[in-house]
Amino acid sequence: MGTEDAGGDTAKVTLPTEPPPPPARADPAQFRCCSRALARPVSVAVFSRPEESTQVSLPAQPRRQFRSTALARDIDTAAKFIGAGAATVGVAGSGAGIGTVFGSLIIGYARNPSLKQQLFSYAILGFALSEAMGLFCLMVAFLILFAM
Repeated sequence: MGTEDAGGDTAKVTLPTEPPPPPARADPAQFRCCSRALARPVSVAVFSRPEESTQVSLPAQPRRQFRSTALARDIDTAAKFIGAGAATVGVAGSGAGIGTVFGSLIIGYARNPSLKQQLFSYAILGFALSEAMGLFCLMVAFLILFAM
């Protein structure tokens, strides 16, 4: 059995004399382990604690308790104060907004006194919205200080 190239040479094809070895069979325990790992959500596989994992058997190690040092507590307290101070900056913006609203109200009265009632209702709406933003900033500051 031979084939010819373009150059006229013949190449012989040889058939293997012995059959290939049978494929290796998977261990049933390994199959169960892998199928169980594939059935779990990725988040469980990634975020599970190593001591809770039943797939890998490691020698038992004593579990260390969470320790908080004085330095770590001081850093956490300083971070709270910095965060609360940054959240309180919005209260100053609220004060500036209220000043702008009532300053514009006075300018509007001076230009057209006949629109006094309509301008006043708009000023109260602007005051309420600006004050609400200031109160939200203050609430976030208190949450940072006392709820974390």
